[in-house]
Amino acid sequence: MSIERLLFFCSALVLMSSAPFEMTVSVLPPDIDEQNHVNNTVYLRWVQEVATAHWRAIASGKAQENIGWVVLRHEIDYKAPAAFGDQIMLRTWVGKATRLTFERFTEIRRNSDGQLLSKARTLWCPINAQTGRPARVPAEVRAQFST
Repeated sequence: MSIERLLFFCSALVLMSSAPFEMTVSVLPPDIDEQNHVNNTVYLRWVQEVATAHWRAIASGKAQENIGWVVLRHEIDYKAPAAFGDQIMLRTWVGKATRLTFERFTEIRRNSDGQLLSKARTLWCPINAQTGRPARVPAEVRAQFST
């Protein structure tokens, strides 16, 4: 199914604002690129890691067994570089959600000074974990991520 067709089926937007979820990661030697700072692809990996950790921390075992997630779109802004040895705070929360899409925001900050390094907006589509086809997220699961 194309993204356009999938988005066509998405309706009845519901504004959801989950409590932020946070985790800390360390910048490791493989994260550093030729410019001697964290490579842009690492920031994207962190966006995925914190989203996955948030899902696993909040969703029930049943929901985790039945629902998988695929990315429809990433938007990422790079504000400042991170360097080897930095401790990085990853913070994520859910924005607008429908039965077939979840908007997720992520901020990436350096712990030592709170400097915003990057921010991202990602549009996720829930899928049936067994079939890989788009799946509607039950209201009770959506409610777990809202305040």
